[in-house]
Amino acid sequence: MADQELATPDTDAPTGQPRRAGAPEPAGSPWRRRLLVLALVLAAVNLRPTVTSLGPLLEEARADLGMSGTVAGLLTSVPPACFALFGLAAPRLARRWGPGAVVCAGLAAITAGLAVRPLVGGTTAFLAASALALAGIAVGNVLMPVLVKRWFPDRVGPMTGGYSMALSLGGAGAAAVTVPMTDALGGSWRVGLGVWAVLAAVAVLPWPLLARDRTGGAAAPETGPAPAPGTATAKAPAAARTRITKSPTAWALAVFFGLQATAAYITMGWMPQVFRDAGVSASTAGLLFAVTMVMGVPLAFVLPSLAARLSSQGPLVVVLGAFGLAGYAGLWLAPAQGAWVWALLLGVSNCSFPLALTMIGMRARTAAGVVRLSAFAQSTGYLLSIPGPLLVGALYQHTGGWDLPIALMAGLMLPQIAAGLVAGRDRTVEDEI
Repeated sequence: MADQELATPDTDAPTGQPRRAGAPEPAGSPWRRRLLVLALVLAAVNLRPTVTSLGPLLEEARADLGMSGTVAGLLTSVPPACFALFGLAAPRLARRWGPGAVVCAGLAAITAGLAVRPLVGGTTAFLAASALALAGIAVGNVLMPVLVKRWFPDRVGPMTGGYSMALSLGGAGAAAVTVPMTDALGGSWRVGLGVWAVLAAVAVLPWPLLARDRTGGAAAPETGPAPAPGTATAKAPAAARTRITKSPTAWALAVFFGLQATAAYITMGWMPQVFRDAGVSASTAGLLFAVTMVMGVPLAFVLPSLAARLSSQGPLVVVLGAFGLAGYAGLWLAPAQGAWVWALLLGVSNCSFPLALTMIGMRARTAAGVVRLSAFAQSTGYLLSIPGPLLVGALYQHTGGWDLPIALMAGLMLPQIAAGLVAGRDRTVEDEI
């Protein structure tokens, strides 16, 4: 457990295990490698604007569509619901069609959803179009890291860093430029949201050339003879899958992942509205939101390396939680006066996401254990995160202000810290099950 950093050329991420015999070699010619890099970066850039472009224009969309605060809260709960449901289907789809083809289809779904969403005239159709785009994002979330490891086994660390940076920059860029771009294009929120379909369509272009590569959908073969049917060794994987729910660490990780996702989607869905209701202009609220999002770029590199050097990640959990509590306190006391400070503090706090992923990799001893733990923690966590944004919307609708919603956000930070302290202990799920 001493060193769980990003993989070196001879290891697989995130476990640091030696690369198994039969794993793919670095992909093809220099021209092909450049095409793969371009495809991965373009795809990553498009995995967040569907969500982050909506927050700065949510007030205009609500007014035009006749959307209540409760329904708007439902809209902010759709992303984690789609990520949980469609993310579970991604591995099965990849085994059947190949991960490249599934990611290509996912990008096409993002393009279609973003193009249709501004054209609809009712809330139900708006939610359906958003769900279509989010389904495409869900499969990308799951399969993009698989493709990074398959296509660039000798460059996992740098490519993962580049992928993470592109993802964060896509989210932050959409938050920052959506309002100014909307104003420049005539002021219609429909145009401001619909223009992101163009970027998604560009991202689709290189993927049909790569969709024929089905190698990333199957795991590399294990070395050594297969165990005889009926032996304890053969039965162990199935038993481990059924007993993952008996691990306190697995549950702690699921709760920690779910609560940090709750905070992230409340922030993405509602933080621009908090600032706008405090008297901040729409364009400035978008920039504040972008500051919160862009904090994920440098910290996505720093936190995993730092966490891997610690036997327990509890101190990092507490520090990030303290930043969150300070940010919520500022939003409650003086949302406009210290807006830039609160945005910065909440941006740091929301970087619990890369910490959660790092802990998932450190809390299992084997690569197979990491896969099972990741599937359980992420799917359960995303399901747990669904009610939070909906409840915030309902409280905002019924109270007409942000005191109670902000109090709820701050209150949820306390069990997040508690779950993170349990999840960060130096132990593995295999020891517990």
